[in-house]
Amino acid sequence: MGASHTSNWDFLVFLGAVHALGRQVHFIGKKSLFRWPIGGFMRALGGIPVDRNARQDIVSQVVDQFNAHDRFILVIAPEGTRSRTKDWKTGFYQIAMKAGVPIVAAGPDFPTRRGVFGPVIHPSGDYGADLKPAFAFFRSLTPRHPERAAFPDLN
Repeated sequence: MGASHTSNWDFLVFLGAVHALGRQVHFIGKKSLFRWPIGGFMRALGGIPVDRNARQDIVSQVVDQFNAHDRFILVIAPEGTRSRTKDWKTGFYQIAMKAGVPIVAAGPDFPTRRGVFGPVIHPSGDYGADLKPAFAFFRSLTPRHPERAAFPDLN
């Protein structure tokens, strides 16, 4: 789970971290990012296009990707947008629950120019309790546009 996603620069930080790790990583992006002229490049980087307006079961499609691979690393921006939003999308949590995989919190810290890894979360079904450590971690980072960062109210 990569947050706080407040800038297109986040993607470049993500690419640098992926390169440093030497891993094949996949990410979900809005389908307009996968059109010509950069669509092929985005897919080659591991991108999976999604139609945010479609009501098809994206969670099941992504769980199928986990089940089809021995090793599948997926990065999702839980906000679903770079704009400030009150609530995060919960698909990342549903995917982890259904695929039986942990969630690793990670995000950019722009003042230090680092991509930082945080807690590993093993989803129990209690969204609020599970994500409290992740929210504390994300609050410790400074995104490119702090005024756009927001975290759901768990109370």
